[in-house]
This record gives sequence, structure tokens and C-alpha cells, in this order.
Amino acid sequence: MGQPGHERTGQRRHGHTGQRRRGLTGQPGPAPQAGGRALLTLTEVEALARRAHEGQTDKAGRPYAEHLAAVAGGVRERGGSDEQIAAAWLHDAVEDGALTPAWLAGAALTARTKAMVRAVTKRPGEPVEAYTARILATPGALLIKEADLAHNADPARLAVLDAATRERLTVKYRRVRGLLGLA
Repeated sequence: MGQPGHERTGQRRHGHTGQRRRGLTGQPGPAPQAGGRALLTLTEVEALARRAHEGQTDKAGRPYAEHLAAVAGGVRERGGSDEQIAAAWLHDAVEDGALTPAWLAGAALTARTKAMVRAVTKRPGEPVEAYTARILATPGALLIKEADLAHNADPARLAVLDAATRERLTVKYRRVRGLLGLA
């Protein structure tokens, strides 16, 4: 998946508001830089995540972008920063293979956003204890996982699944919440 193009000045305008572009730090003025490039805005991160997961569905058959939007919204409602909201949009992208670790490493995102995405990315064969320890050790990552678990464990979402899947996921999410101190 390629990145959206950026003007060299880092002062690209967006929408029709005439406002200057704001990167993930939310600061006005010239967009903050990542490796000499303007940081992606939240709007760009959202669009990128939606494209990366296009055509994917969740266990209930719903468009996967609905889950991403719910997690990003949950992070926002819990007072999360723009960096955390961006990581929420991308929280499953590497794990699901929609984006590669190499893409993430080179992305025009803050180091904090990249660290949070890496922290919430479950690795193949990784024990849940190691996964949750990494989340707890990474500043900002717990809020993303909390919002993710809240949406995953939403009774309305679980209700459309067969009983065996619903029970398996309920137990799984309860265990992860306990290991994260969210129980």
C-alpha cells in the first residue's frame, strides 16, 4: 500500500477550509515532519486504513472498517491523543497483513504512533502474556487495546455469532482484560 503524496513544503492545504494542514501532533502551522516528510493527518490515516482493509469483513460479516472506526471513536471518547487515534485506525493493519511491518517502519507517522501499532499487533504464536506485557510497557497502547476490547466484546456484536464462537471470544477477551488490569 503506498502513501499519499506530500508537497515539499509540508504546508499542504486540505478540504475547502483554507486551514493549514495539521499532522498527528495536532499543532497548528507547518505540518510536523517525519524523516523530512510531513506527517500524515488523521484524515489521511483513516483513508489509508479504510483502503488497506477494503473488502475485509469481521466475524459477523460486517465491513471491517466499521470496527476500525469504532475503535478510533472509542479512543477519542476516552480522551486519547491524535497519535493514539491514528494508531487505533491502524491497530489491526499489520497483524491482518493489510500493511507490512516495512510499510509501518517507513510511514510518515510519529515514533509514538508506530510504537503503539507495534505494541497492539499480536505476533504469530506469541503467548498472550507476552502480548499484554508489551501493551502495558508501551506508552499510550493500553487505551487503544481497551477501546478494541470494548468493541470486540460488545454484546450486540457478539449476539450475531454462533454460541461456540461467542463463548470462546468472551473467555478470550475476559482473559486479556484481566492481564491488562481492565477487568
